[in-house]
Amino acid sequence: MKPERIVSAKAIDDRTLIVKFTNRESRKYDISKLLDKPMFAPLRNLVFFRSFSIEPGGYGLVWNEDIDLSEYELWQNGISLTDKEIEQYMDSICDVIR
Repeated sequence: MKPERIVSAKAIDDRTLIVKFTNRESRKYDISKLLDKPMFAPLRNLVFFRSFSIEPGGYGLVWNEDIDLSEYELWQNGISLTDKEIEQYMDSICDVIR
């Protein structure tokens, strides 16, 4: 199964992303588990964490030439949002950014 592509994404705090995919499903992804890896240490900086862009075609989120997360990672390890959570984050989810 091919993972869905990313339509929009937004950082909602200092460790959590809300990602909306082409199938209109939104998932919440916590980067905390990545921060133990030296490669992802720069994501501890909130300004840097919020400075990602969506890779053309929706294939991932990119911070710089060394740090990115694939659509597969975000889809597989993201948590599907309930209707209540979608309502709570509606502004974040609906804003297409970057």
